[in-house]
Amino acid sequence: MTTPTTATTPGTPDASGTPDVTDVTTTPTVGSLRVDGATLHYEVRGRGPLLLLIPGGTGGAASFDGVADTLAAEYTVVTYDPRGLARSPLDDPAAEQRVAEHAEDAARLLGLLSPGEPARVFGSSSGAIAAVHLLTTRPDRVARAVLHEPPLVEVLPDAPAHRALIARVQRTFHAEGLMPAMAEFAAGLRGDGPAPEPQPRLALPPQAAARAERTMAGLPYFISRIVPAFMSYAPDLRHLRALSDRFVLAAGHDSGGELPHRAAAFLADQLGQDLKHFPGGHTGLTTHPAEFAARMRETLRRDSR
Repeated sequence: MTTPTTATTPGTPDASGTPDVTDVTTTPTVGSLRVDGATLHYEVRGRGPLLLLIPGGTGGAASFDGVADTLAAEYTVVTYDPRGLARSPLDDPAAEQRVAEHAEDAARLLGLLSPGEPARVFGSSSGAIAAVHLLTTRPDRVARAVLHEPPLVEVLPDAPAHRALIARVQRTFHAEGLMPAMAEFAAGLRGDGPAPEPQPRLALPPQAAARAERTMAGLPYFISRIVPAFMSYAPDLRHLRALSDRFVLAAGHDSGGELPHRAAAFLADQLGQDLKHFPGGHTGLTTHPAEFAARMRETLRRDSR
């Protein structure tokens, strides 16, 4: 079931028949999709081939706010809140999460919004893990995928150490609460990377403040159910190798030594791929949005040839 509440206005072709991208408004169409156990909030903007953006962490559709409008000049861009986060409530708030369910949610969105042809997919962090499962189980739905820093720690030679990290984070969460668990998790992800410098608290405009509030509200769900389910996921390397011409593994310029970067680089090496570098670190989407969008467009164009 879909419930659109606003509408996009496509551009009009010029004399050559090419759409004028300056005439495209990026006000999104907002809809909801009923899936097994949840209702998904999604947004559509732009025109052209469909591009599904799968978020990681707790940012949901809003994590792509800095790049979606730029990408909408060339693509019909679909963003959404994964099940259990922000505006995509679970029927059972205590339900355990599985990568396969999240990947099937993405497949259902593609079936709704691009029923006649496969689509391009970008996934970030845990969203990239969902994209991996989508690609290997529903390759008919995916034309090309860009997988940015999926923390697929089960592929690493030191996977047992990372399983121990996940277990420690869960124990800390239940014994001491959210913030100590997040600190333990962040330290484990950094690996050999330096600790970030403390940042001053800034007064945010209302829309950004609302996004930050939603992000914080989703952290308990993320740390207790997404992290253990997704970081224990072992990809099907045989299927990935067979599909290696259909996806790109990417990592941040500034995240070398961090766990998600290590996993992406190791997997690229195992599959005989060159690791593509994107601006910023693991959160380059939000720290370097203009440069990140340009790199994404470049990568998608290269893959479409």
